[in-house]
Amino acid sequence: MAWIAIDAGTTVIKAVAFSPTGEELALARANTEVLHPRAEYSEQTQESVWQAVVSTVRQAAQKCGEPIEGIVSTAQGDGCWLVDASGSPVRTAILWNDGRAYEIVERWREEGIIDQAFRISGSASYPGLPNAILRWLSLHEPQTLARARWALTCNGWLFSCMTGRYAADLSDASNPFCDIKNRQYSPDLLQLFQLEEHFEKLPPIAQGSDLSGPLTSTAAQRMGLSAGIPVLMAPYDIVTTAFGCGVNTPERACVILGTTICTETILPDVDLTQAASGTTIAFEDGQFLRAMPTLTGCEALRWGATLFAGGDQQRLEQLAQAECTSLEDAFFLPYLSAAGERAPFLEPKARGSFHGLSFNTSPSRIAHALYEGLAFVIRECLERTADPALQRVYGAGGGARSDFWCQMIADVTGRNVIRPAGNELGAKGAFLWALRTTSNMDQVQKVSLGIETGTSTFVPRTSEYAVFSSRYKTWLSLRESSSSQWHLLRGER
Repeated sequence: MAWIAIDAGTTVIKAVAFSPTGEELALARANTEVLHPRAEYSEQTQESVWQAVVSTVRQAAQKCGEPIEGIVSTAQGDGCWLVDASGSPVRTAILWNDGRAYEIVERWREEGIIDQAFRISGSASYPGLPNAILRWLSLHEPQTLARARWALTCNGWLFSCMTGRYAADLSDASNPFCDIKNRQYSPDLLQLFQLEEHFEKLPPIAQGSDLSGPLTSTAAQRMGLSAGIPVLMAPYDIVTTAFGCGVNTPERACVILGTTICTETILPDVDLTQAASGTTIAFEDGQFLRAMPTLTGCEALRWGATLFAGGDQQRLEQLAQAECTSLEDAFFLPYLSAAGERAPFLEPKARGSFHGLSFNTSPSRIAHALYEGLAFVIRECLERTADPALQRVYGAGGGARSDFWCQMIADVTGRNVIRPAGNELGAKGAFLWALRTTSNMDQVQKVSLGIETGTSTFVPRTSEYAVFSSRYKTWLSLRESSSSQWHLLRGER
């Protein structure tokens, strides 16, 4: 018997078949298209994502050759996936990295609403969150919002397609509408965001076994599976990736090197008096995950490869490696998202820039600055969230396959970077969650032990850490001086 874990990312959908002990039996992948009808917009057609899930699940089941015991899904978080009472989409989904609600978030910040909301939710609002998107829709597409019955996330959409049920996992529900301490939707937050009339569009928060349902006959026929097998909704992808890395205690941290760069730590409590930043996710066991998910991640490397390495990201890395021993004063601020930045600070106006360039600056130096700038972001995020004594950071995501970058992150942060065996850590974390939810704790133990085998460890080098620490201070100063000019790039005075 096997489980299929769906990992529905922003640009890639994956379905992984796992044996009871966590061995990857089969993998199927499909690319999905992100639409940009305007420069600051980021959307997907909901049906295309569902079609990709159907296709990959069918392929994984066929490759696996084992009877499928159940399905568990994880997916990109945030955004807004609206459906009507029959479950049909009322518009294209607006994604987590959409920037159309920039002015709304700016106004909330000026009026102190973001700070007030953080005292309840433990999360800082930004344009790609459901609250900002729903507010934008209420002002610009009220007819669309009137047709909507449910405001789902990607994972909620997939769960509804497979089971016909509408629900929100606690991780998806935590931000932006949840009282993080009480783990329930907060009427005060809805009032702050002027969305009280849309409260009924929020799917009910479900936990544990309540986040499961039988696979419908319609979905089963399309996937080539048996109707009635259990379908479970796991937490969204940044949480399951932490689980898949074995990060489940405060002694460990995780950094996801993907479309977003996201550093994550587990905390026994959350400080709601600190400055508003990042995302806080509540767990059923009383702990919290404190995450700093950036708006610019490995896409910056793909962008750099297009400009400086003929579109070849491997070539970009080779260029960066050639510059390891002769650093010049070239720096990169990696704020390339049209929505600005959300972590470790909130600034929708943030924009990327190079500093210190001259005629002597080589393509290798620029390539190195790209990797270094993103590594500095990771250091800053860890300094905001992690215990200073923390020494182990688990790397996940496509970027973690690079030995060069993992070593650089170790040298920049001064912490051991550990790369677990296996590539599909988000899917594996979802599989672990399914085992735990079905009370199969013996198997959880076996799979968890397997995560620790075959790891690669990158140890920080003292001399490199000293060099990067000096450059990190300069990089922060450059960011501070640049931030005062970002409003000019938005045409503001």
